[in-house]
Amino acid sequence: MRLPLYGCRIMRALYSSLFYLLIPLIMLRLIWRSIKAPGYLSRWYERFAIYDKKYPEQVIWFHAVSVGEAEAVFPLIRQIQCQHPDASLLVTTTTPTGSARVTAVLNGVVAHVYLPYDLPDAVNRFMRCFKPRLAVIMETEIWPNLYASCGKNGIPLYVINARLSEKSARGYQKIPSLIRPALAQVKQIATQTQDDRQRFIAIGAHAENVITLGNIKFDINISADMVEQGLRLKADVFGKRLVWICASTHKGEEKICLDIYQELKPRLPDLLLLIAPRHPERFSEVKKLCGQLSLDVVTRTSGAACTPSSDIYLIDTLGELKMLYVAADIAFIGGSMVPVGGHNILEAAAAGVPVLFGPYMANFKEIALDTLKHNAAIQCLDKDAIVNAIVMLSTDLKYRDELAARAKQFVQQNQGAMARICEMLPLEGKPA
Repeated sequence: MRLPLYGCRIMRALYSSLFYLLIPLIMLRLIWRSIKAPGYLSRWYERFAIYDKKYPEQVIWFHAVSVGEAEAVFPLIRQIQCQHPDASLLVTTTTPTGSARVTAVLNGVVAHVYLPYDLPDAVNRFMRCFKPRLAVIMETEIWPNLYASCGKNGIPLYVINARLSEKSARGYQKIPSLIRPALAQVKQIATQTQDDRQRFIAIGAHAENVITLGNIKFDINISADMVEQGLRLKADVFGKRLVWICASTHKGEEKICLDIYQELKPRLPDLLLLIAPRHPERFSEVKKLCGQLSLDVVTRTSGAACTPSSDIYLIDTLGELKMLYVAADIAFIGGSMVPVGGHNILEAAAAGVPVLFGPYMANFKEIALDTLKHNAAIQCLDKDAIVNAIVMLSTDLKYRDELAARAKQFVQQNQGAMARICEMLPLEGKPA
């Protein structure tokens, strides 16, 4: 369905006006969030495309919202750097944790700022500063003014590793005069699955511009150095303990994991629980919770080794999950015991550790279903199911090894999206 051009412009003007009116509330929200996570207020001016230094122009620009998207796009960026060493690259993020990962991994290699708010003047300043020659958006970020500016400035715009949930699709379908013109500016949308492709078409993308290239998150590299670091950590810090890691946990999940640990401890006296909260502002909160339950905590940043009396090893760092998976015997992936939608299970699978996850996996629905279909992971619907799974994996070593091997094989069989995306992107410059 073609929408009247005039009506679309009016709708975008109303959207922009509303956005401007909401700026005071947005700033208050930044201030509120900065109470626990100071990074939200740090460099706030970048969110309005106000910069205090000179940046490169004619950049290849990647946008990755947060940590998960950033981790997924790093291998692609490294490959592009190898193929085009003279290219100037820019990576934008939305969250402080995503910013921290970009800085830690690519500092001095790429330019990095926060993505500006989708306000016409901020977007225009951003474009004038960086003059992107190519825009690559990870997953599902549809910003009407940003996309319109790419079209106006002749910047080829690609959405890669694109995914769209049924819920998000229903929401976008309610505002077609905003979404359809935005999607019309996109040269190509590379989706993770055929279902994602159909949902993008349903919200207004042209069918010929939407292709399925797979999920770049399968293209994980667990280097030999990382494996060595993980095994050394297990030997030097964890000893001969049975190591269960709960990764990317959210509020409410740590209490569930700690309750399970206390229930299992009499049956599995060598059990050691590693907890890696998803958000760094919650590190102290989780440590306090452990203290309230009289559990002995060793923090990652302390550098101390666990003793026989240690209960919890608290991961109060970022960017080490892949190495920690190597050091673990069993992994539970958080965001799945509370209605968050789950987190990436593929890193644990690639590291060769048995994978457990909870009932809430909407954000990784296809991956979760496929791993279960291949008997490559265990879904636990409640606390009792997690208890039973850990007991089984701790006693049946043959099954534990088989489960881990199937998970690793599942990842390897689905790799290749990165190469297909690289081939799709016009990296030599603007297409004719």
